[in-house]
Amino acid sequence: MEATWWWIIVTAIAPVAWGANYFVTHEYLPTGHPLWGAVLRALPAGLLLLAAGRRLPSGPWWWRSAVLGVLNMGAFFALIYVAAQLLPTGVAATIMASAPVVMMLIAWAMLGERPTLPACAGAALGVTGVCLMLLGGLTAVNPWGVAASVTAMLLSSLGYVLAKRWSDGTGVLATTSWQLIAGGLVLVPFAVVAEGAPPALDGPAAAGFAYVAVVATAVAFAAWFTGLKHLRAGTVGLVGLLNPVTGVLLGTFVAAEALTARQGAGLVLVLAGILLGRPRARRPRVPAETGTAPAPCARRGRA
Repeated sequence: MEATWWWIIVTAIAPVAWGANYFVTHEYLPTGHPLWGAVLRALPAGLLLLAAGRRLPSGPWWWRSAVLGVLNMGAFFALIYVAAQLLPTGVAATIMASAPVVMMLIAWAMLGERPTLPACAGAALGVTGVCLMLLGGLTAVNPWGVAASVTAMLLSSLGYVLAKRWSDGTGVLATTSWQLIAGGLVLVPFAVVAEGAPPALDGPAAAGFAYVAVVATAVAFAAWFTGLKHLRAGTVGLVGLLNPVTGVLLGTFVAAEALTARQGAGLVLVLAGILLGRPRARRPRVPAETGTAPAPCARRGRA
């Protein structure tokens, strides 16, 4: 299980970086340009990983990269921005927290990865914990925001499982770069039509986009798809619940927001859910006794 824990730690880089991305986006990035923000996030990250992987798509990876780029990057980034504009952060993050359950079901149908009872219980605990952390008093919820958030969650869950299904030994850096470039290119014409020219960036905004593109996108997605390559899809989905945990902790320690007892209880439930749903080591099977005596040793021949 040491190898499994290693891949869980690698995978955890992604949701932790995404959790910090909320703070950076809110504090440093320009508002009013969600599509250009997604383009400036995806394309530089994809080109950076392409330079590291030094490989272009070939064969079926041309159309696979386009499909995965739309599901995991292009449509996902755009819908998340829409949801962020129309919904309270807690509601949007809670909807996204249902991704582990959806990924388990899709992986069961497409990959034959049947969910285990501990994994299902861990997902239930984790989603409950996220609800405790992020859902406060009742507020009016925009149905279009809910639709955007649910669609983003469904598309990305399908895309992640497809990426695992299509894994054929091609390097993770290469396949991740192709997805990011395809997703970014798809968004460019929509950004031009809807938002006009790209936004002007001052120093803090440029530094913010550098973090978003390099850490929260290039490094994060490379770690995420590495986890999908080595772990069950349901396990990766559970590790993704560290995203809202990171957001709550950053709000506490960086923005000096008070951590309530309800949030603390939710945080504990999320961590307990991740631990409960982790893969178990299989015990070696012990052959059943047959009741027959072992064959006697051969006698030495007489001199």
